[in-house]
Amino acid sequence: MSRRLIGVVLAVGALAAPAAPAVAAPAAAPASVRAATTPTPTRATAKKPVAKKTVAKKPAVRTASVTRKAATTRTVTKKTSSTTSTTAVARRSTSRTTLAPGSKGPQVLALQKRLSSLGYWVGTPNGHYGHGTTQAVMAVQKVAGLDRDGVAGPATRAAVERGVRPAARTKSGRAVEIDLRRQVVVIVDGGRVRTVLNTSTGTAKTPTPKGTYRIHRGYGAGWRTAPLGKLYRPKYFHRGYAIHGVNDGGIPGVPASHGCARVSTAAMDMLWGRGGLRNGDKVLVY
Repeated sequence: MSRRLIGVVLAVGALAAPAAPAVAAPAAAPASVRAATTPTPTRATAKKPVAKKTVAKKPAVRTASVTRKAATTRTVTKKTSSTTSTTAVARRSTSRTTLAPGSKGPQVLALQKRLSSLGYWVGTPNGHYGHGTTQAVMAVQKVAGLDRDGVAGPATRAAVERGVRPAARTKSGRAVEIDLRRQVVVIVDGGRVRTVLNTSTGTAKTPTPKGTYRIHRGYGAGWRTAPLGKLYRPKYFHRGYAIHGVNDGGIPGVPASHGCARVSTAAMDMLWGRGGLRNGDKVLVY
């Protein structure tokens, strides 16, 4: 067969072959079908609120922690209260013990130190209940309105523990205040009470004159014989009226002098010492 004839045959065959059918795109499913086929959320997805519950439990943990801290605080408070109560009981038990002239030991030393801290002059604390301690105790009793016997019984020791002390009337400078009603001498410096001394002033017949004066002279050589008796190292504040020392036993709990203010000889030595009374110091008698 010639090449021309073969070409004609192939062309005729191509024209006679059937065309391939077109493939149509699938039609979109109706909305009802899509809704029916949408997967339902699983239970695992629905459990998300449970996770929130777990998070919500954290405040409960903090609350429990706070509760434990509060309980601990209450426990500490109870322990502190118990310790304070025990200390208070011990102090009350100690304050019930009566100390008197001649007593010795740690309780006397503690009493002396406490008196000194409040300004009641006892000299040097040494654990021996001597004349200086007796005078200081009597001064406390006068300020507190107790019986003036110089014995540190329960009421007196309770007053010492409370810190009973007089208030200064002088608000500035150096001054000596003589309180006739309570029978104490108060040394004031800058408006603050520095020293408190037991004293006995003039009786109703020979009163100590009230008023404001100045220390104007003194006699520091020892005992001086005056018209009305012997005076130990007197410091005069108005004419012949003075603050002066007397022998032990010469300072009762009531006014007994001829108008002067009596103190112990040891206290008078202190008033002549450094930081004691000086000429020009104000004296307030009330």
